[in-house]
Order: sequence, then C-alpha cells, then structure tokens
Amino acid sequence: MLLTCLPVSTRLVAQQLPAFPGAEGHGRYTTGGRGGNVYHVTTLEDSEAKGTLRYAVKQKGARTIVFDVAGTIYLKSDLKISNDNITIAGQSAPGQGICLADYPVIISANDVILRYLRFRVGTASIATGGEPDGLGGMDKKNIIVDHCSVSWSIDECLSVYGSENTTVQWCLISESLRTSGHSKGKHGYGGNWGGAHASYHHNLMAHHESRVPRLGPRPGTQEREYMDLRNNVFYNWAGNGCYGGEGMKVNIVNNYYKPGPATPQSAVRYRIAKIGVRTTAYCTNADGTPNAWKPMEHVWGQFYVDGNVIEGNAAVTADNWTKGIYEQINNKECDNTFNDQVKAEMQLDTPLETDVITTHTAGQAFKQVLLYAGCSKERDIIDERIVKETETGTATYQGSVSDDAAKKPGLIDLPTDVMPAGASSPWPELNKGGVTADQLKDTDGDGIPDVWEIANGLNPNNATDGKATTLSQEGYTNLEVYLNSLVADITEKQNSDGSGTGIGKESEDAITVYASGNTVIVNGLSGKSSIEVYTYSGVKIRQITVNTAETSFSLPSGNYIVRTATAHTTSVKKILILTD
Repeated sequence: MLLTCLPVSTRLVAQQLPAFPGAEGHGRYTTGGRGGNVYHVTTLEDSEAKGTLRYAVKQKGARTIVFDVAGTIYLKSDLKISNDNITIAGQSAPGQGICLADYPVIISANDVILRYLRFRVGTASIATGGEPDGLGGMDKKNIIVDHCSVSWSIDECLSVYGSENTTVQWCLISESLRTSGHSKGKHGYGGNWGGAHASYHHNLMAHHESRVPRLGPRPGTQEREYMDLRNNVFYNWAGNGCYGGEGMKVNIVNNYYKPGPATPQSAVRYRIAKIGVRTTAYCTNADGTPNAWKPMEHVWGQFYVDGNVIEGNAAVTADNWTKGIYEQINNKECDNTFNDQVKAEMQLDTPLETDVITTHTAGQAFKQVLLYAGCSKERDIIDERIVKETETGTATYQGSVSDDAAKKPGLIDLPTDVMPAGASSPWPELNKGGVTADQLKDTDGDGIPDVWEIANGLNPNNATDGKATTLSQEGYTNLEVYLNSLVADITEKQNSDGSGTGIGKESEDAITVYASGNTVIVNGLSGKSSIEVYTYSGVKIRQITVNTAETSFSLPSGNYIVRTATAHTTSVKKILILTD
C-alpha cells in the first residue's frame, strides 16, 4: 500500500475590495483610480486644455475623473484611454449626465473603471475613414464597465474582449447602425465578447443585425478563453444572433432571448448560440503558412448552458441544448469535425467558476435589466424608448438607407432615423436637473462637493481627506464612498430577488464546514478543490487550493461564507467564528 501525501497550496490574499458595491464577475476587483489624483471636467468642449475630459484621460498615474457639467461632448477624434489606473465616474455628473458622441472611446489601458456614461457615436468619423465601435477595448487586464449606454456605432456597439479579468455589467447596448458607410456594406453589430476570465451579465442588447453577441476569442487569449454570460436580455436580433465560441469555455446561464419584428422565422429565432470552430482555411495564410489562429484549429469549446428562456418557444426553454445549441451547428462550416464525441465533450455538467455574481432566473433578469440597465441614474429618451420597445415587443423606427429596411423594423441606418419631429439633433439635450453651482462647489478639489463633506464630517478645505478611508469599514476612500452613494439606491434594488451576495445560496451536499475555536475544518472534498472565504459583504479574504479530502485553516472572529468548488460540485456554507 502506497500512502501519498499531497501538498496543500494556500494563498492568503490581501483583503480584495470590489471596485465598488455591486461590482461583480471576473473584473470586480479592478482598482481603477483608487487613491489617486482627482480631475474635474468643467466643460463640454473637446481639447487638451485643463478642464476637458480629454485632458483628464491623458494624465498619468492613478486618477478619478468627476464631472461638474451635464450634456454631450462631441469628440473631435478618437478618445483613447492609454494610461493605466483610471476611474471615470459618470454618476458624478449632475442631472441627466454625460454623453460622448462623434468618435469612439477605446480602452487601451489596464485597471479601468467606467460607470454611468453614454457612448452614442454616429457617422462623423466616416469622413476620415473611421468605422468605429461605440466602446471598444482589447488585450488588456482588469476592466469593469458598469451602467453604460452604447448605441449608433458603425462597427460593433460594445466590444470589450480579449482581456484578462473583465466585467461588462448592467449596460444597455442598442441600435448599431446598419447601412451607414461601413466598407463591408450592411453591418449593425452588437459586440464581440470574451476573454481570459470575462463576465457579461445583466446587459440589454436590442435592435442589432448580428453579433448578439459574438462569442469571440482573441489571438492572445484564445487558449485560455474563460467566459460567463448570464442574466442578459437579447431583443430583436436578425442575421446570426449569438454565435462563435471557437475553442472557448463559456457559461451561458439564465439569459432571456426575445425575438422581435426583425428576427427571422427560422432557426435563428430560437437560437441560444451557434457554436463554431476555427477551420483550416481560417488558420492558414494565403501562402499556406499558419497564422496566429493555428493553435486552435479544430479545437472545440466547452459550454455550460442552463436556464435560458426563448420567449415564445417552450420547447427550447425547457431543453436549451437540442435545438438551441446542437441543431444550430453547421458541420460543413466546421470542416466536418462535429461528431458524437465532440457533442458529448462540449457539454459541461457543472458551471465554470464565476467569482461573485448575483444571479436571477431569466424571467427575473428580464424585469431587473429593463428597470436598471444602462445609464439609469436618469435615463434619456433614447434608453427610455429602447426599454419600452423591448418590454412591448415593438420597434418604433427603421432604416432610411437599407433597401430592405421595411423587413427589419428596429434596425436603423443613421442617428437621424430616430430623431423626433421638431428636434434639431438626434442626440437628446441632457440637462443639469436644477443642480446649482453651490451644490457642486468643491473647494479643496478632492472630488467631493463641500455640502456632502460638511454633512458627513469631512473638511471641505482639506483635499487629503478624500483619499482617507474614515467613512468606510471596508476600505473604500471617502471619495469612493461619495461616488457610490450617488447610485446606492440602484445598486441595492437591481440585485433584489437574486442570490444574495451572488456567492451563492447555502447548499445541501456532502461537504461539511464547521469551526473549532478559530479553526475552520472542511471535509468531504474530492480531488483538487478550491476553497474561497468571503465576508457577508462579498469581500474575498482567503483562497486555498487542496488535493486532500479534508483541510483546515484559521480565521478571526466574524461571519463568513465558505465556497468550495470540486470537479463535481460547488458548495456554499455560512459559518460563525467566535473566539475570546
């Protein structure tokens, strides 16, 4: 008999603080501009002068950008976020907030937090050869995009993919432009989504020709694509809808698919996703040499698919796989590599790890997303209309250029297609909501208005207290506490009826967790297991990997949630540690 002692790999992590309350998924620990300098946007002009958004974005070092103005900033060129460690806090803007128009915003930096912003590009950049996304970014790490509204793109509306540790959550992505001047002709795409640990949850995609979304790997992440797609609402797609996933590992869980008036009466109408594979032709250059995609040639992905609803199709709602996944595959397009073995191996029995994500049923998600997605601190008339159309299954407008526009209600060609009668511009007027200069006054320039500092015991003449953490037991700076308070009501309400912290509800299973003094004992493990310890507020404080049936570790007094993942199950248990 051979007794083998397997090592225990323990990683005692520094307390990981979410980017903000409500930050979830694989990008939730993005730090952004925490503790750095503060820049005020005081004008809607676009230049490199102090007080403009472009000036603030171009600065180096950790920084948080706040807004003293409301309205639309008409960009004069692409706005590229190139320097790491930045938070752009759109929720700080008064009234109806901020919109960015004419040219795209491109994330080309690490540790980026974008919240409560609108990106409505339009066609201005076509004259200079542009075919922009609304909001794009790739090949970076630690990014979270929260409560943003994106529309009127020439290419994809929102394509943040191919990065590490990414979350796109509670965004409203609508009305990509179909026949607007793209070099390939008709376009109008929702977005490319994917990455090495990427989460896309509680988003609304409405009125797109295709890529709703495109599950898209990038060359730099293609061998480690690991993605979670859950609680999204997809409405009125045409063309391909959701497709791709070549060689990726993906959860597709509790999404709500609602065909609209532009959705064909074909298999795409009940499509969960059309899974594909990198073909030999795709992986080979014209001269016969392999290209960057060669490592994933004929490599099929693996998917956990469950709980998705196709409105109007009870059969696919009850069984997501047969018609929603398997029958969508075109084997000829996959070099005839789809066979019984692939069919069996591509279906995962247990979901991929997600980190913390509050999860609703698909039906609950439909309601919550329509209530809170997008720049919802105060919605503009564009988002209000999109939400109403999604709710009622209608489309108000159609394209003015496409020869088949009448067959594609809801899919527009130009921003002017949706311009209300009597309006001077498709971009709505965004007002300050009656907020006065005195209410915005920030004497010390720390990003916190004087009136809030005084009300909360801070010194409006001391800029250093904005970086202090005196108002937060969790460790948020006082500036973050202020910014988070502006949308705290939305954060609380959007996650109602979900699974609590998002770590998961307590489970009944063979894994036991109990305390002896300040020692926590976990047993009933099988094979390699990952153990994570969270506070009740969702802060991860410890992570352990073991290869034994039992393990133990110490914790100070307090209430904790212990989540254990083995190859066969995920267990969630609450535990109370009481020591003298």
